[in-house]
Amino acid sequence: MKNWEIKDRTYILKNGMSPLTYKIKSTGMLWFDEAKGINREIRYANNQKSLFVDEQDGFAQLKHIVFQDGAIVVPKSQPLLQQLLSLYHPDRLNLWEEIDNVKEAVDDISIIELELEALKLVQELDIEHLEAILRTEVGSEIVNMSSKEIKRDCYLFAKNDPELFIEVAKDEDIKLRNLANRCVEAGIVKLTDDNTVFKWSTNGKKIMTVPFDEHPYAAFARFLKTDEGVDVMKAIEKKLS
Repeated sequence: MKNWEIKDRTYILKNGMSPLTYKIKSTGMLWFDEAKGINREIRYANNQKSLFVDEQDGFAQLKHIVFQDGAIVVPKSQPLLQQLLSLYHPDRLNLWEEIDNVKEAVDDISIIELELEALKLVQELDIEHLEAILRTEVGSEIVNMSSKEIKRDCYLFAKNDPELFIEVAKDEDIKLRNLANRCVEAGIVKLTDDNTVFKWSTNGKKIMTVPFDEHPYAAFARFLKTDEGVDVMKAIEKKLS
């Protein structure tokens, strides 16, 4: 068969199935040959050179196909059995799958590299940035955490979900949203009960109105990047320091 890679192959039952033994059908199966436009009978016999009955000759030495503890290892010296399990068996898509060690290794490397990148970010980012990241996970509980607790939990976040950690860390507005939360928690700025207006707590003067159907802190963070908002941000940072 063209393009068939000669190698040892391992197949495992799907859905976590791992019975002591699991026998699958090895004879009396049909496979539709599109080139010929007909159904062809398949029969696995280990003394034949083909899986197709119409290409087999003489006595067929039939062989049981048995998964043990949910797996079957098929050496490269048994290409017909491999091809039956990989290409022709009618149950191949539903009951088992081939373990691709190369693909799994590549996936494992990608995960490890993401984790290393995320952990490196925890080392490099300042505590304010880490606080902003962790706030997305723990919310207002962050105000009761020390800097060491924040860094520790960021390491755990980076290790457990490195892809999400990196995404949050690289969000351009994350620090501004954290600043918005901090100034409200510190009582410098007040958000009205209906979440529509930010005001200075000291004099009740309106800072901005939250656009309809937007998250208030995301809207406030965006406001802080405007010309008017820059002055507000400087005033907030001065009061927080």
